[in-house]
Amino acid sequence: MTNGNESGSAGRTWLGVATLLVGTLLPPLDFFIVNLAIPSIRDELGGGDLLGRQVVAAYAATYAVTLVLGGRVGDLYGRQRVFLVGLIGFALASLLCGIAPAPAVLVAGRILQGVTAALMAPQSLALIRAGLTGRQQSIALGFHGAVFGLAAVLGQSLGGLLVAADVFGLGWRTIFLINLPFAAIAVAGSLLLRAPRPDPTELLDLTGAVLLFGGLAGIVVPLVEAESLGWPWWCWVVLVAGAITLAGFWRRQHRLAHDAPDAPDGPALRVRPLVPPAAVTAAGVRGGLVALLLFYSIAAFFLAFSTYQQAAGRSPFQAGLDILPLGVGFLVGPLTVHRLSGLLPRGLAPLGLGLEAAGFVAFAALAATLGQTAWTAVPLAVIGFGQGLAFPSLIRLTVARVPGRYAGLASGLVSATLQISAALSVAVIGTVYSAVAEAGGQTAAITTTALVIAALLLSAAVLARSVAAVPATDTPAPRLSTH
Repeated sequence: MTNGNESGSAGRTWLGVATLLVGTLLPPLDFFIVNLAIPSIRDELGGGDLLGRQVVAAYAATYAVTLVLGGRVGDLYGRQRVFLVGLIGFALASLLCGIAPAPAVLVAGRILQGVTAALMAPQSLALIRAGLTGRQQSIALGFHGAVFGLAAVLGQSLGGLLVAADVFGLGWRTIFLINLPFAAIAVAGSLLLRAPRPDPTELLDLTGAVLLFGGLAGIVVPLVEAESLGWPWWCWVVLVAGAITLAGFWRRQHRLAHDAPDAPDGPALRVRPLVPPAAVTAAGVRGGLVALLLFYSIAAFFLAFSTYQQAAGRSPFQAGLDILPLGVGFLVGPLTVHRLSGLLPRGLAPLGLGLEAAGFVAFAALAATLGQTAWTAVPLAVIGFGQGLAFPSLIRLTVARVPGRYAGLASGLVSATLQISAALSVAVIGTVYSAVAEAGGQTAAITTTALVIAALLLSAAVLARSVAAVPATDTPAPRLSTH
């Protein structure tokens, strides 16, 4: 951080963190907030159910497949610069969505939102990881996790409120235009950031970028679309093609790592791996990523819970309020991380995952015995609190085991894993929910879904415990400056 007056330095540090957190808030907020506005969008622009799926999938899929590339671009060309480009681009894409006169323009705007969000989001976590240490990093990561809880809370309620309020007669368009003042504040704050200079000897692996994008798209797009389409044959073909493309990408990364060693005396101005194998194969990293993959299986629960509540006669807005205790718990949980981390330095992530699993089991028991009851607010709050504890703790466990010079890549890998997990869980667990609901009713479906997620979270807790036993990387990380 900056030298000189300590209080002034601390103030500038947390101003920089606050700026980064605004950039952290916008991508998940835009994912959650659009769901409750889809009926209004269809009514005005037409397009039916297909447009509704495209509005969600265009953003979710593009964001997921571009995150790793966005993180690596930040490492190569400067995290502060890429954060600012992504932030301005996201604002412009939001404006395009807000003034869209036709479905095609709205879908194009959502694709641009996904790309620019993928440039912006990894830089926030990377700058916190590379620029803060010790207690400051723990507190900042807690805030980072709380922002995701805030996005869930706002997204579940703000979308419906903005549409209902019909501010200036704009209706659903306000859910996109509201991003503009947030972005303006963050742009002003980002001008104060001074991130470490990038390495001028590394060139972007464009061929690898195309392979990675194509491979991830082949995995994510079918997962996003297949459940609503009934898993047509082409989804399986694209999935296999995506897996083969990713295998080719990984072989290329190993070849580049061999040809251009990742060492200070390696060749200058050579194409280095987009995803250096040494970063991914470092002890604990793969286990952490798998734990994150299992952890975010909870994404399927939001859709299942909304379906369950609406089947009982609750409106979409009421269903959003019903799950609010989970969002509040998720908001509160990360704020306690820095206080509990000293007591449970290796056990905080397993504790949070265990609380989540217990909450899902309790929710399943209440749903099976009492059906629709206000008492489910208690296990929902426990689930949210456990998620809030586990989320920043799992992220810290994973990125701390990646060398500091790959902080952007690590952030992109973490974010991409979460997005792919969300798509995978919605596809697989969503299919389970639908099958059980058809055979045994909505109560059996939500109960089965909760128990399946609980089992996945317990598996993630075991993995997190093993990752916590692996020493963090000793690679020094450059400090974040705000002067």
